[in-house]
Amino acid sequence: MKVYFVGAGPGDPELLTIKAKRLLENCKCCIYAGSLISDEVMSLVSKEAKLHDSSSMTLGQIIKVVDDCKKGGVDLVRLHSGDPSIYGAILEQMNELDKLSVRYEVVPGVSSFQAAAAALSLELTVPERAQTVILTRATGRTPVPPEQDLTILSKARTTMCIFLSVQMIGEVVKKLRPEYGADSPVAVVFHASRPDQMIITGLLGDIEEKVGSAGVDKTAMIIVGPALSRSGAASRLYAADFPHGCR
Repeated sequence: MKVYFVGAGPGDPELLTIKAKRLLENCKCCIYAGSLISDEVMSLVSKEAKLHDSSSMTLGQIIKVVDDCKKGGVDLVRLHSGDPSIYGAILEQMNELDKLSVRYEVVPGVSSFQAAAAALSLELTVPERAQTVILTRATGRTPVPPEQDLTILSKARTTMCIFLSVQMIGEVVKKLRPEYGADSPVAVVFHASRPDQMIITGLLGDIEEKVGSAGVDKTAMIIVGPALSRSGAASRLYAADFPHGCR
């Protein structure tokens, strides 16, 4: 018996990996993040599979389903939104599986920050302007270590992708403005890759009002930094005087 932690991607079923699609189509038991997985992705799950919506389950209840599958010799798909390795809370689940001597495997998925960048036709790393990408979140129910607060991270003035924080957009702006400036470009992408995708662009000086007017308060990615200005030096990768073996 084996548990597969599968990344469901941002919502578009065509962004699933081939392996993820195969596992969904053939699974007999699936625990899925009901508040986050799109209907289009869920439609791929085998009609014979027993479904468990984790949005109303505790960790203990999740592990109970796993234990039942172990006793029945049935593999289980644990379906997470985006990529399981980013804010997926899989560590605590894997620790419990270790105690039960249950094997598991992580199947990566397209993260919402990647889908948001694609929706914006954006390169997150721009030569001489942004060569680092920070994936982070604002402090909420889950605390953020003081040294990783947005105020500290903003000192890098690079591309920052902020998860799980659009409901606190005012606080996010307050912490970013001192380093990035009120005229720094910012984008908020709601439900990236889905049919109801919404893109809100602006500056740190006006994005809070725009997000409030749009009524977006969950499942949105915030991207801020110089890369959004779509300007910068060309890379050396394709320069005529720069032979390179990885073009």
